Amino acid sequence: MFEGREPIYVQIARRIRAEILAGTLPEEEQVMSTTQYATTYRINPATAAKAFAELVDEGLLYKRRGVGMFVAAGARDRLLGEHRQSYFTDVLDPALAQAAVLGIDVEELVEHITRTHPRGTAR
Repeated sequence: MFEGREPIYVQIARRIRAEILAGTLPEEEQVMSTTQYATTYRINPATAAKAFAELVDEGLLYKRRGVGMFVAAGARDRLLGEHRQSYFTDVLDPALAQAAVLGIDVEELVEHITRTHPRGTAR
């Protein structure tokens, strides 16, 4: 599950963010405890706790004393807003710049999008 040079706690936090964004971890849903996470993935509980603390600091998770960690209300919307903005700046803007270099005009782009995604979504 954990690969690469990136710290494990960063990978855990990214995975939980992705689950919230995808809706597989809905708002007000309880997340696995740090102990469960550590046992399941055979990692140090402090590593899991560090990931959870980062998500709490971001307002994506909150703790109910004596019960556990839960996905915060509005967490998915917050992540959607962040990801939508980064999509435009990191993905779409460079693609549009490349299209301009290739001589692809806006009308051709729109026609391609509507032909390949007729409902107006990229799903």
